[in-house]
Amino acid sequence: MSHPKYAFFNGEIRPIEQAKIDIRTNALQYGTAVFEGIRSYWNENTKENYVFRLSEHYRRLVNNSRIMMIEIKYSIGELARITLDLLKMEDYTEDSYIRPFAYNSGLDIGPKLVGNPQDIFIYSIPLGDYIDTTNPISVCVSSWVRTQDNAIPPRAKLSGSYINAALQKTEALLNGYQEAITLTSGGCHVSEGSAMNIFMVKNGVLVTPPITDDILEGITRDTVIELAHKIEGLKVIERSIDRTELYTADELFFCGTGAQISPIGSVDKRKIGNGEMGAVTRKMQELYFKVVKNEVEEYSYWCTKV
Repeated sequence: MSHPKYAFFNGEIRPIEQAKIDIRTNALQYGTAVFEGIRSYWNENTKENYVFRLSEHYRRLVNNSRIMMIEIKYSIGELARITLDLLKMEDYTEDSYIRPFAYNSGLDIGPKLVGNPQDIFIYSIPLGDYIDTTNPISVCVSSWVRTQDNAIPPRAKLSGSYINAALQKTEALLNGYQEAITLTSGGCHVSEGSAMNIFMVKNGVLVTPPITDDILEGITRDTVIELAHKIEGLKVIERSIDRTELYTADELFFCGTGAQISPIGSVDKRKIGNGEMGAVTRKMQELYFKVVKNEVEEYSYWCTKV
């Protein structure tokens, strides 16, 4: 695996060793930042890299920055161009992950969203599977519930809010699971995974929690909903899901830019289906990996060649 050599920092692409922040930086002290996760996929057949849904990711970053009162001084088009320039310089011949990070860069003490200088940096790293996509994973329902919109809004990728995800993921790992499923702040409904959205297959219907159930407004989630129409006989519903519905599901899978399409084999030691990757999950995964590598002409507009 290669290592990143460059980063966009303080308004220019420079060697990554020069991309340093002060230990007093407000975003480091208080989590006052918004970030994105974007994937670029290497197609071995065409020998090309394709960035998946680049504009949509930057549109979400700009929208989420409004919540944190962070003004990004670059347009979506400019951010996309900077990212492509960065990736051209890296010249990866493998899948990679791009991390834009808009943040309060001031050095004053105090957790506030105003009166701070602001900036954005972008870097990339080679990245394969964040979690296993080939074998069903074991998950638990976390005792740590998801934060709510009127506390720390989970619909945005806020750096400070990922303490919540870290508690959930760590609890799962310490208890022998690979991932966690979180419940909404009232503990009433399923929200998502520690850092990814969730889908349930039940009686030929694909179900996912609505955006009002404390979830990230996932771009991969949106992709799955769109691609589901290509799987014959599959209906998609967005509705609240109860915890015990997970135990009786025919199939479950996580999705996200990092997670991609990851099958779930058991929840709280209850086997999902026969414990193997289900037919719908497999079809979705196969289609998804073709789409992100620009092998499905209908969705080529989602793929930006580096």
